[in-house]
Parts: sequence; C-alpha cells; structure tokens
Amino acid sequence: MGRLTSRVTRTGRQIGWYCGTLMGDNHYRRYVAHRTRTHPGEPVMSERDYWRMRYRTSEVEPRCC
Repeated sequence: MGRLTSRVTRTGRQIGWYCGTLMGDNHYRRYVAHRTRTHPGEPVMSERDYWRMRYRTSEVEPRCC
C-alpha cells in the first residue's frame, strides 16, 4: 500500500509540473535565472512588468540576447 501511495503522489507531482509548464508558471523564474546569469548586477524586471511586456502585442521589441 505504501508503494502505491508513493507512486500516486509522484505521478500527481509530475502532472502538476507538466501542467504548470504548459501554462507558463515557470517563465518568470527562468527569466530571472537568465538575467542573473547573463547580466549580473543589472536590475531585473518585476514579475508584473515581465508579464505586461511578454503579452504586449502592439509593439515588437527585440530580446536582450
């Protein structure tokens, strides 16, 4: 019974991670990691500004890298 519970829990976590990735839940975290790795010491956008910039459709801006 313990192995079954463990397997169900692990599968549930994997499904949650997959759905979160599809919905974009980790995009901001990846952005922050990228900025701190490639542009150390420079300011990082707030999460609110990041999403606003990401979904702005009227203007096209180049990426940093």
